[in-house]
Amino acid sequence: MISSTNNTLTAVPGIRVGHATNSQAATGCTVILCPPNTVGGVDQRGGGPGTRETDLLRPMRGVPYVNAIVLAGGSAFGLASATGVVQWLDERGIGHQALEYTVPIVPAAIVFDLALGDSTVRPDATMGYMAADTATDSPVEQGNIGVGTGCSVGKAGGFERATKGGLGSACVHIDNDLVVAALFAVNAIGEVLDEKGEILGGVRAEAPEDGFVETLQIFRGMARGWTKPTIIDGANTVIGVVATNAALTKEQNNKVAQMAHDGMARAIRPAHTMHDGDTIFSLSTGEIEADVSVIGAFAAEVTAEAIRNGVRHATTLNGVRAIN
Repeated sequence: MISSTNNTLTAVPGIRVGHATNSQAATGCTVILCPPNTVGGVDQRGGGPGTRETDLLRPMRGVPYVNAIVLAGGSAFGLASATGVVQWLDERGIGHQALEYTVPIVPAAIVFDLALGDSTVRPDATMGYMAADTATDSPVEQGNIGVGTGCSVGKAGGFERATKGGLGSACVHIDNDLVVAALFAVNAIGEVLDEKGEILGGVRAEAPEDGFVETLQIFRGMARGWTKPTIIDGANTVIGVVATNAALTKEQNNKVAQMAHDGMARAIRPAHTMHDGDTIFSLSTGEIEADVSVIGAFAAEVTAEAIRNGVRHATTLNGVRAIN
């Protein structure tokens, strides 16, 4: 029986998570280490992605297993953090066997956080190695940590009116043994909605007592080019991982990642814009036979909850105010 006290991604047996955080520079990376024979998938929907080895996870590709996933800040520069994770795995002989060689399989995705802190400091191989080396199966710390450090949401009105985002995680125990969990870096141009569909965090009104302004209202002026977006294309992005101890094929993992995007759309308005690079990885550790549609349905639920948790656990940083 799985313990119900851990309601984060590491509730999935064998999954470990580690972080490297630079609060002063407002950036970091998060590494998800996978147990042996973990199968991966991916679904990428935003118009401005920054990724590594996502094609390998799609159907009709030969390598079925994944050794780690890296989520990093730093925009495209942050993909360098995956190199450190590859080194860490290589030193331990972990990876895909190709002839007499062992090649670590480490897909990665990034968010744009350069404008919130020191843009000259980005997650690199050293940070990636550190995050892998400190990974544990303890409940995942949330908020301003790892890839969530420099995240923000509701940026259609500029950083001065945005709300702090962060790293969020959640899980659901389908029964005593079967679990589905999620971990997300929440850095959307849109607003994050609570369970009732009300704005949890987004573009703040100019007068504090007026609460939030709906992003779609700002978008009305952009529709015919009357106004230009304050935040440039790709300066946003929500990335994350859904994981389960179910036994799924690569094709089924891709389906779960696809269904998990429904949770993103429930919790973020709007999602999947040309200003975002929204990407979801799916992992299955293969312990329990289960129905893929059920796993996908619950993956959407924990995705939405993890995204909300990323805003709820965030704290004010560099002038970008948290909700608390």
